[in-house]
Amino acid sequence: MGREASEMERSFPHSTPSAITKPGGEYGRVIVVGAGAGGMMAAGRAAERGAKVLLLEKTDGPGKKILVSGKSRCNLTNARDLKDFFAMYGPNGRFLHGAFHRFFRDDLLAFLNLYGLETKVERGGRIFPLSNDAADVVKAFRRYLADHGVKLRTSVSVKGIAVRDGRVEGVLTQEGLLPAVAVILATGGAAMPATGSTGDGYRMAAAVGHTVTKLRPALVPLVVIEVERAKSMQGVSLRNVRLTAFRGPAGAIDPALTPSKEAGRGLGQRRKKGPVIESRMGEMLFTHFGIGGPITLLMSLSIVDALAEGPVSVAIDLKPALTAEELRVRLQWDFDSFGKRGFRSLLAGLLPHKMIEPFIKMTGIPADRPGHQISAVEREKLLGLLKALRFNIRGALPMTAAIVTAGGVALGQIDPRTMASRLVSGLFFCGEVMDIDADTGGYNLQAAFSTGFVAGEEAAAILQAFPGKS
Repeated sequence: MGREASEMERSFPHSTPSAITKPGGEYGRVIVVGAGAGGMMAAGRAAERGAKVLLLEKTDGPGKKILVSGKSRCNLTNARDLKDFFAMYGPNGRFLHGAFHRFFRDDLLAFLNLYGLETKVERGGRIFPLSNDAADVVKAFRRYLADHGVKLRTSVSVKGIAVRDGRVEGVLTQEGLLPAVAVILATGGAAMPATGSTGDGYRMAAAVGHTVTKLRPALVPLVVIEVERAKSMQGVSLRNVRLTAFRGPAGAIDPALTPSKEAGRGLGQRRKKGPVIESRMGEMLFTHFGIGGPITLLMSLSIVDALAEGPVSVAIDLKPALTAEELRVRLQWDFDSFGKRGFRSLLAGLLPHKMIEPFIKMTGIPADRPGHQISAVEREKLLGLLKALRFNIRGALPMTAAIVTAGGVALGQIDPRTMASRLVSGLFFCGEVMDIDADTGGYNLQAAFSTGFVAGEEAAAILQAFPGKS
């Protein structure tokens, strides 16, 4: 193990040499609650730094959310520069400066490589295991835990954090008190409860005095008011369309306000509060309740937050490569050149098959009317739908359908240098339980790994104040 340990230290250039000790005692002096991405990293790093560590997981195994992330391929991190990384978290990205400077992407990839996991970069800078198997990530972490003597216990439900005189004493379980000098809360959020993320950490943090900011679903499909219209197009996947969210009802949308460039978190576009909330190009789809797909998920949190202030609607530009005037010319040419064809046939050259009948209904133009009999007013109505197919947003699917939880333990009560609670000595946080969330692309996992690394290292460090307890 000596050779591996030295290689590990070289892979973490921001760290000091470990003080590896044999684990001992029934219960660890550092207890980590939650064996997800952040929890496993925290437990391993605390043990590597000399602590006896007990890692508790409420489900039957570690890394449940890792196993389903990235469509079971696990989007580990992203190849973007550090500056661009921070932008993906919105204003709260500032909190991550210290953690990312101590443990960032290259450190993570070196660590995974040491444990036999090769990676690759895909579209959008997304980094995945070369094997395309998230299970290989969990295997690497399990080896890490085992190599450093972390005691992993599964199917253990933690009820709360024991605190006396402002200091952690341990955690409360169905077995009673498990003593600890330091506790790391790595319980995840409230999204994807099947993975064990059921909001336990928020309740535990609040019980010892921490503020939990408003929880909202992020990266979640949206429900529309015009549900029958959406249902009529269910299953249609649209590529290279522009989705724009507006403050106000659909009838008030002015298509002329649609941005020509992307606008949203992480896109370098700071927008003043106005009618446009966000606008993105990419892929989306219709569902039986509304809209989903990548760009919908990316915009969902901004839309959820805007709904708290008033009505929100969206407009889908089905032909973003053409200006309204260019599309007008094309429609005129199509209808003149193929004037004997019926309206349904003409739409076949403009729309996916399943959208044709809904468009016939929305335009009110008879399906068999020849193109040369379609009036200029009717062509303008069709043009308006092609450039701004509108829906009023009712809301988002429940938190259980979201990928990530927005909100969480207030960052002002956590030291960004150490991930330590400012209220309770010996309590640390990492991962999604904190008020940190980001777009898809590996950013949420990187935040979990980085904050877990710092929390584990700092939790081990406080043991020095307790001689004989490490």
